[in-house]
Amino acid sequence: MLSLTVYPIVRLVIWGAFLMFLGLLILRLIFNYADPNPFGTIGRFGFKIRKISERFVYPASRFLANFRVDVRLAPLVVIFIALVLAYFSTQIIGNAFFVIDGLSGSIVGGNVKATVGYILYGLLSIFVLMIVLRFVSQWFVYSRNTLFAFARRLTDPIMLPLQRLIPPIGMFDISPMVVLILIFLLQAVVMAVFVR
Repeated sequence: MLSLTVYPIVRLVIWGAFLMFLGLLILRLIFNYADPNPFGTIGRFGFKIRKISERFVYPASRFLANFRVDVRLAPLVVIFIALVLAYFSTQIIGNAFFVIDGLSGSIVGGNVKATVGYILYGLLSIFVLMIVLRFVSQWFVYSRNTLFAFARRLTDPIMLPLQRLIPPIGMFDISPMVVLILIFLLQAVVMAVFVR
């Protein structure tokens, strides 16, 4: 069973990468406020940290600058986004392993109803992934032939009407949260009807 053998390793790798990224951004935050001598050893190390993290922090700095918030706080925004992405990544990968295990077990067992249930559950999980990618795509500039653009095109038929119905709260668009809650409820219904 993949969910018992491979998934713990994948989860460990994702959270390990997040912790390393967290350490990098905390160092960046410290150097943003410490502003050491650029010609000293610590200053050169701080410059390397800024250079490595700049491509991640720059979009958050632009975002904070639009609202006249101190741009030195941008690493905190990036840490929050990375935490959300790490959490959703582990959930989506866990769902994928769950579907693969369940699908293979139901096919081997000859249970057609459960097979249909796992397929529907898997399709809904893919849609959750597309919504998460759509959310992440707001932070990047991308061309039409990327995964981000595909995710936007795939989710537009559901997201655009819902965005018209649910206005943003301040600067936050909560319509993706509403769609995710609805999909999670639908997944629970699929599991209850087809699998259990």
